[in-house]
Amino acid sequence: MNSKFGKLLYFIVCFLFFLISDLFISRMLYHSITGGYTFSNRFMELTFVKNTGAAFNMFPNAREFLIIFAVVVLTLLFLYVIKNLKSIWFKEIFFITILCAGIAGNLHERICLGYVRDYFHFNFINFPVFNVSDILINIGVIALVIIILLKKTR
Repeated sequence: MNSKFGKLLYFIVCFLFFLISDLFISRMLYHSITGGYTFSNRFMELTFVKNTGAAFNMFPNAREFLIIFAVVVLTLLFLYVIKNLKSIWFKEIFFITILCAGIAGNLHERICLGYVRDYFHFNFINFPVFNVSDILINIGVIALVIIILLKKTR
């Protein structure tokens, strides 16, 4: 499965799995919270927030800019994978798909709803409310930075 086709198929399957999971969880949480479900403890709580900006309340009400930015980043990431199918590692593909799925999840909500639905709020620190897409984006970015740093030390 080290062929270009195998890697491309892996990329597509992983991307679709994470994107569909993200959208399903977001929809489930939205309907649960708005339907009266509550969860709260010392560590975190579920709360629904309409986010019209990006992370940490940057670019509030910049929907068009954030849509264009997400499309450009997704396009560049997809092109990178396709161009480098011969030499890219499976773990790189895996974390790029996580990053892409997170970006695409937020993009989908921003296009369809006009905002991003955020749910998770930490009670023990002052931190913005976030969603599954944000978690995927952060995992993807952190893992890819580590992979890049480890490649440079070899």
